[in-house]
Order: sequence, then structure tokens, then C-alpha cells
Amino acid sequence: MSQASTLREENPRAERLNIEAEALLRPLLVRKARGEALSPRDRLTIPAQEMPVQDAGARCKNMAEVALGYGEAQARLEAERCLGCKNAPCIAGCPVQVPIPRFIAEIQRGNFKAAVDIIKETNLLPAVCGRVCPQEKQCQAECTLGKSLKNADKAVAIGRLERFAADWERETGQVTLPPVKAGTGKKAAVVGSGPAGLTVAADLAREGHRVTIFEALHKPGGVMVYGIPEFRLPKAIVQAETEVLQKIGVRFETNFLVGRTRTLRQFLEEDGCGAVFIGAGAGLPKFLGCPGENLVGVFSANEYLTRSNLMKAYETEKAATPMFPSKIAAIIGGGNVAMDAARTALRLGAGEVHVIYRRTRQEMPARAEEVEHAAEEGVIFDFLRNPNKMTGDEKGRVTGMELQKFELGEPDRSGRRSPVPVPGSEYFFPCDTVIVALGNESNPLLTKTTADLHADGRGRILVDGKQKTSLERVYAGGDIVLGAATVILAMGEGRRAAAAMNEFLAGA
Repeated sequence: MSQASTLREENPRAERLNIEAEALLRPLLVRKARGEALSPRDRLTIPAQEMPVQDAGARCKNMAEVALGYGEAQARLEAERCLGCKNAPCIAGCPVQVPIPRFIAEIQRGNFKAAVDIIKETNLLPAVCGRVCPQEKQCQAECTLGKSLKNADKAVAIGRLERFAADWERETGQVTLPPVKAGTGKKAAVVGSGPAGLTVAADLAREGHRVTIFEALHKPGGVMVYGIPEFRLPKAIVQAETEVLQKIGVRFETNFLVGRTRTLRQFLEEDGCGAVFIGAGAGLPKFLGCPGENLVGVFSANEYLTRSNLMKAYETEKAATPMFPSKIAAIIGGGNVAMDAARTALRLGAGEVHVIYRRTRQEMPARAEEVEHAAEEGVIFDFLRNPNKMTGDEKGRVTGMELQKFELGEPDRSGRRSPVPVPGSEYFFPCDTVIVALGNESNPLLTKTTADLHADGRGRILVDGKQKTSLERVYAGGDIVLGAATVILAMGEGRRAAAAMNEFLAGA
């Protein structure tokens, strides 16, 4: 049983939510057993199911998963809200085209294994996607129910149902391997073991090709391991997903830096690889470029989260990597990574954690749920602020920042109102830790060590509609192409690349 499941069973509110759901579900099942179909009007009256979570006061002191997952009655009741639309607009909103109404219909029937098998037709990482994908901006944004109720928050909780089905399969020991075709004898290399790389490897292996994933770090999983905190995505889940790939024949080579340990051309010309996929991610952090960013105590969110997530620096008695203790931590940025860094700083013992963002909450790109969780845990939001410079003491340690106040002007190209500095509004903000969470750019190693591999001015590898690069037999996708994006968008690019690679290898 997972830690989240154990916590759910011990959580009074989680138990009460499931009991309440069971009371509402029972008469619906009786009606269906009599052959009475639920009308759309009936489904509109079923209440949306709340996700049980750890109490805010407790969870900000531990690394256990915050969201505890639906109980069985909650999952089935939430599934009954689905209208089963014939045109299935939710599928169009999913980057990997999960057959959403089909898997939800199986949850309605209580056939949880059938539900997860349907999800896995197009997505081999359902436990991951159910936790970290921004469904509210993708599949759930297209949900007919949410539109009928004129409230996107009332859409069917597709992601939570996906998580439930995947967790049920794993926790009941009913994980089955995807079918694999007879071996073709053809080899493929995948650079990077993040969501794009894992997706490509799965789709190639299922076609019978010999696939090896080359990972620069010492554990597979990419951003899912080093970037997303344990309290949002337990690493045991990522490990379980990678083990499925190993069981269908995918090999993992860790501590292998492509471009240094071996080059792309060596894969193609010396190692007998018929095709190569680049899914190396976007691991080069952006900084403000203001004075004082080289002071001790100023981190990129990448480094800060990697120390905590991958190297488990929060286990202070066991971890070999040090973690900077904080009294007042300031996080610069307003995206999901900023929320991850802020909530991690709390769990690492910071007395105060501030998020410094130059717009308002309405313009924040972070998921609303993550912002709400951060606020519940005690993170302080300082909106319409941005640093001009950072100051330090005689030992080179950061002591604070000069912040500038802003107001919102006209919308920019993204549709968000542009921040405009307020003259004369500068003031000093004391802090001993600054975490810069302004996004990442593509690591230039591969483009610098591979002649004729074309990239744009920001280092993102250029691809065509089938994810093919400027080099023959070399494909790319995920953050190395998109810039920092979401897990599911990376997986969508991986699926397109794998389809093109399988087509090429079949004719080679």
C-alpha cells in the first residue's frame, strides 16, 4: 500500500468524504441495476468530489504526498458525473489522446483494471500524469459538464480518476505489461529519461526494437525525479513506471552524458543505432541578471530542488549533499517551479517563505491548486514586486534584496497585463536565501558537440511536424524543443516522434 493510501485511511476527513460519496452512490447503482439510465440532468446534480489532502499544519513539516487520492466510492461517484459525450471533446484536449470517456465508463462499472488498461493504450505513465498534469488547462477545460455548469472547476475530475485507476492497479498488484511484438533486431537510442524519452522508449519497444535510454544523472526519470518534489510526485511511483519499461526490454544507462561520454554520431555510425531520439530536457536555469546573484545563498530553483528531490537532502541524517538552512527564503517567480521551491523551503525548515512575483495572483502561470496549497501551508505572496539587486555581507552571503514595486499596464503578447515599475518605490527586503525560479533554457551541449544539428536562438532544437531534426535519423521532443513545458506535452511530442521513428525503422 502506498504512503498516500495509508495516510488516507488514517485521515478522518478522507474517510468521511468516502462515506458521504458511498451514500450518494448507492441509490444510483440501484437505479442502474434496474436498467434505468441516468439522464444528463441526473448527472448534473451529482456533486464534484473533493480531493482529500493532508492537513496543512502537518504536511508542511513532512515530505509525504499532499493529495491522498480518491477512495473507491468517491472515484465511482465522480465518474458518474461524466456525460459520456459522443464527440468526446476532452480527448481533443489531451496531448496523448487518452480515450477518456471509455476509461471513465469502466470506473462507473467498477472495472478498475479495464479502466487503467484503456488509459495505457496511449499513456504508459498514468500515475504520473494523474498527479502533475494541468488537466484544468487541457482535457478538463474541454469538458462539456464544466461548460454546462459554467464553471471549469466543476468539470469531471479526469486527472484524479486517472490517478485512482493507476494507483489501484499498482496497489492491488495487478500491473500487466503492454504487449510487445517480435524482435526486429533494430536498435534505437534515447537521450534522456524524462517523460518524452520514456514515452518514445515504450512505443519503440512495443514494436519489437531494441531500445537503450542514456541518462546523464544517476537515476532515471528526468524532471520527474529531480524537479518535482516528493510531496507532489513520490519517487517510488516514477521508479515503478521505469521498471515496467525494463520488463519489456528497455535498457537504462545512467551517468551517461551524451555529447561527452559518447556523441550522437557515434550512436549512428559506430553503435548500429537505426534512429536516435533527443529528449534531454531544458536544464539550463535562467537568472535575473541583476547585481548580487553570485552571493552565497542565491540558488537556481533547479539546483535547490535537485538537492532536495534527487539527492534527498531533506534526510539530514543520511544525505551526503548539504542543504542551505534558511530563516527567510524568497522565491522569485510565479510558476509551478516557484511553488515547488517555496513549499520545499518550508519543509526544509525556513521560518518564513515569500514568493516575490511582479504581477498579481490572477496572472500567475502556476496551477491554482498549487498556489492554494502553498497559501494554506503558510507561504507569503508579495505581488507586484521584483528585485533590482541583491545585497550581501562581508563574507559574501546574501542578506537581502532591493525590491521595486510594480503596477499592471496593458496586456502583453501572452495576454497577461505587463508589469510597470512604480518610480521611487524601491525598498529593502531582508532574507538569507533567494531561489530564482524563472524557468529554464535548453542545455547547449548537444548542439555544440553535434555539427549541423540546428537550434533556434534560445538553444531549442528545431524539428518538423514529425519531430525530425536537421540530421537524418535523429528526432527530438519535449523541453529540448518546447522550452520548459509540462509532462504531458513532452509525452505528446514523444508519441509523435516514436510514430515517425517506427515508420522509418520499419522501412529501413
